Amino acid sequence: MAVREPEDALRSGTECDLLFGEPSLVSKVLNQLPKIKWVQTTWAGVDPLLRADMRRDYMLTNARNVYGPMISEYVFGYLLMIERSILSRWQAQLERRWDDRPHGNLKGKLIGLLGVGSIGSHLAATAHHFGMRVHGYTLHSETCPDVDQYFHGDEWNRFATDLDYLVCTLPGTSATRGMVNARFLAALPGSAWLVNTGRGSTVNENDLAEALNRGSLAGAVLDVFEEEPLSPDHPLWSTPNTFITFHTAARNYPPDIARLFIDNYNRLVKGEPLQYRVDFDAGY
Repeated sequence: MAVREPEDALRSGTECDLLFGEPSLVSKVLNQLPKIKWVQTTWAGVDPLLRADMRRDYMLTNARNVYGPMISEYVFGYLLMIERSILSRWQAQLERRWDDRPHGNLKGKLIGLLGVGSIGSHLAATAHHFGMRVHGYTLHSETCPDVDQYFHGDEWNRFATDLDYLVCTLPGTSATRGMVNARFLAALPGSAWLVNTGRGSTVNENDLAEALNRGSLAGAVLDVFEEEPLSPDHPLWSTPNTFITFHTAARNYPPDIARLFIDNYNRLVKGEPLQYRVDFDAGY
């Protein structure tokens, strides 16, 4: 049974034991569907299902290994725009002004990945394609071969040093909330750019706005925010060298999500472990 509105699921789906959908919609009905045994979400982030008032007596799986290519397109689209001075070249064209000043290159630059899961791993491989050096900060894992050096725990200060680009792909958990704060930003070189495609809660937005206004950070590319949509009076709208998008870095590509669900459904029928099961305590 397929429904468009959560209320329709409550009217006709109370006997369902499997649920497939967006976490924001699933959260509205989950507690009222007592027979649910498995939920497959269409997002990587499952924050709405981790609230304290939500039940946890079922298997929860999320969408992984499907967003890496789209996030890479987004991140490196902006990195190339920055290095190649695309906006200033376009402005020169509009002014009929010949602008042959030197531009930058990604080759040899240092990118730091705050989080090296499936998305971070894809970013690391793409960075190597452009000849970049790659540093990764994780809780403990070191499974991505495209990361040149790993950092953990209280090594965040060493991790931040000398970065040209910091890209955040961390999930939103209590452990990651506000991780990129004033101290973290101060450890970055003044020439560094911050790119956040993970969760808005990872970055202290007030501290970021202050750093950008002071010029102690070169700029920021932000696709996610603490509260969405971003309020019209939020200071980040007017901070210098800030590019804002609207949680659109990676939209769901239905064929990929469908394949993931079908594979997990077949595993369930065969009694095999499901892929990408979420640890409720860890938050991912």
